[in-house]
Amino acid sequence: MRDVTAPLITWCWRTAGKAPEGLLRVASAVGADAVWLLHGAGVRRLESNLRRVRPHASPRELRRLSRAGMRSYFRYFAEAFSLSRVTPEQVAARVRPVGMEPIERELDADRPVVLALGHMGNWDLAGAWGTVRLGPVTTVAERLQPEELFQEFMDFRRGLGLTIIPLDADGGVFRQLLRAARGQRAIIPLLADRDLSARGGVEVDLFGERARVAAGPASLAIATGAPLAAVTVSYERLRGERRRAAASPWGIVVEFHPVAPVPAQGSSAEKVAAMTQAWVDQLADGIARAPQDWHMLQRVFVSDLDPERYAATQAADSAARASTQDPA
Repeated sequence: MRDVTAPLITWCWRTAGKAPEGLLRVASAVGADAVWLLHGAGVRRLESNLRRVRPHASPRELRRLSRAGMRSYFRYFAEAFSLSRVTPEQVAARVRPVGMEPIERELDADRPVVLALGHMGNWDLAGAWGTVRLGPVTTVAERLQPEELFQEFMDFRRGLGLTIIPLDADGGVFRQLLRAARGQRAIIPLLADRDLSARGGVEVDLFGERARVAAGPASLAIATGAPLAAVTVSYERLRGERRRAAASPWGIVVEFHPVAPVPAQGSSAEKVAAMTQAWVDQLADGIARAPQDWHMLQRVFVSDLDPERYAATQAADSAARASTQDPA
């Protein structure tokens, strides 16, 4: 979150929370168009990422798609400002789940489920729905700058009933996730389409290019025995009775993809890599169907990363793998 986006969002948290939702929707569209017209670094990065999704799009088509993407991105924040005022009945009307039956069977047997998500649609609305419809939700939150913005998001998500683990550098996040998943009904959705760790990410194929994503979902699934499934979240227009029940013109589709199988053979790192590629392939399918709802304004493709920093990251990965394999 760079350029004018972070200060704008921080200001909105403090001033827009009591505004009518309709007004927030209009303001978010206007704000999105203004940021899009400025064509700052975030918008340019979004267009670079969308070019991988739609490689044959003309410059005009790509600009149109990035405008829709910024509107989707700002719609998410506008909804976040008022989500604490939305009733459980309205939340239920705004969410349309697809393919969740296998996940429900696991949860009904009091087993944990790990979900790999991308930055798509409104994942906070999906989380609020999940706490009511499926069970306890525990997830990890990226530290944002400024700190005030991060605390606003933490308070907001905890207010929705989510258990939030801040992504800190002390190495304790994975241990806390293990405790959350151990021997009980639990939903652990992890935003994983961008690697935020100093080391431990996985290189995968994404839209025909190499990209770096988080190893967390696959690593947690293997360590706990919990099933791992990709989830994609996209917006859809609401009409008729559902629109009236939702009190909103927009809802989301939460699609649960098939569970990624655990490879029968291979080292732990090889199993993590295979399972990660499996959920990334499913995520890519969802992104391709709704690219405007992929809110990726950061670098994710290897060719966009700083070569020296990435080489250092790869060296750290290799050293970490070597240390875990050292019998001493």
